[in-house]
Amino acid sequence: MAQGTFKSSIGTFAAVAGSVVGLGNIWRFPYLAGENGGFAFLIVYLFVSLLVSLPVMLSEFSIGRSQRCNAMRSFKQISGGPWFLTGMLGVATAYVIDSFYMVVGGWSLEFLRKSVMNEFSGISPERMTEEFNAYIADGTGPVIWALVSLALATTIIILGVSKGIEKMNKIMMPTLVLILVILVINSIFFLPNSQAGIDFLLHPDFSKITFKTLLAAVGQSFFSLSLGMGAMLTYASYIQEKEHLPSTALRVMIFDSSIALLSGLAIFPAVFSFGIDPSSGPHLLFLTMPNIFQQIIGGQFLSIIFFLFVFLAAITSQVSLLEVVTAFVSEELKIKRWKAAIWLLLTMGITGSMCALSQSDMDIFVFNGHSLFDIFDYVSSNYMLPIGGLLIVIFAGRIMPERILQSQLTNGNEKNTLGYTVIKFLIRYVSPIFISLMFLDLIGLIK
Repeated sequence: MAQGTFKSSIGTFAAVAGSVVGLGNIWRFPYLAGENGGFAFLIVYLFVSLLVSLPVMLSEFSIGRSQRCNAMRSFKQISGGPWFLTGMLGVATAYVIDSFYMVVGGWSLEFLRKSVMNEFSGISPERMTEEFNAYIADGTGPVIWALVSLALATTIIILGVSKGIEKMNKIMMPTLVLILVILVINSIFFLPNSQAGIDFLLHPDFSKITFKTLLAAVGQSFFSLSLGMGAMLTYASYIQEKEHLPSTALRVMIFDSSIALLSGLAIFPAVFSFGIDPSSGPHLLFLTMPNIFQQIIGGQFLSIIFFLFVFLAAITSQVSLLEVVTAFVSEELKIKRWKAAIWLLLTMGITGSMCALSQSDMDIFVFNGHSLFDIFDYVSSNYMLPIGGLLIVIFAGRIMPERILQSQLTNGNEKNTLGYTVIKFLIRYVSPIFISLMFLDLIGLIK
């Protein structure tokens, strides 16, 4: 049985929202929108999220809540045969992603520390890049902060589902939104040439919408909503029966998209105000933004709350991934939750440290010129996630008894039975097709 439940609707929403809000919302979505038609991309993104990602999320929700156990056992209890491997894939994916995600969480802690100590003051962009590269190359700092990030996530996991995960997200999600609103207000109203950044993000240009744009929107939505990695399935096992799953999923999707849009409004007016390349990706967060804050009145304060925002986005996602593996280890090895969490602190601490060291100048954990960090990132994003998502919707739509899907999505045929017919069609036909196309595009078979 699941080790606890979320105690309230607000707590359920906050926990699931905390899982989906991550670094992809902060830099990747705004940039994709700017390069693919601005507001037109947002329309496409919402459209494909409803048609593709929402059905996948509801599939995971239905499987997880109906069985109330870890990802692997959920599939095993519903159907015999090899389908339990789909759950194992989700657990493995969560472990792999968290192993390098903890490194990024550690970066945010280091930059938060630097902001508090005002160490960015007077440093040129070139010097900033040199110091960041030296920090990564040394290896020691990234390993220490990655372990701190993992330890913080482990502490939350040990506290439990309600007192740990739910309570953390009920505090962190409103804090994250408040910080983001402050950053948006500053960017829009107090920066020179902020309109250029707003136009970059919000100007609708439907001429840039192509089939590849559609697939990019599917990929961004799919990855942003934490699908195919067991997180939604595991969290669903803690959702009370009274909660209406389609309503919860829809609210989370809207919240996730809103955070991505607001992040763009916070970042890109600043980027354009100071002539920064908006395609800088993660470097936009860790190299460019500190320089921008130096040129703004109250920049140190803004730098502190910005990197606090980045850390909150990282840690809430990190916790959801760690919970997937903790639930599996605890239930399958029949050990207490805290023991499973400590065991993972040790094992994931090793693999996470290896990811951090693979980017250092020690030239270890590098294979064919690719760091372990990059390998974990590439394999999980391009193979494990789409394959996992595809298997999940096939299982929910074709293998799992329909009575389970219908009961979970209609609260025992009490709510929105008409909507269920539409959702079932999307799960059986639309989502598998789009995920398959996305996977073929990711591996380069669609030109």
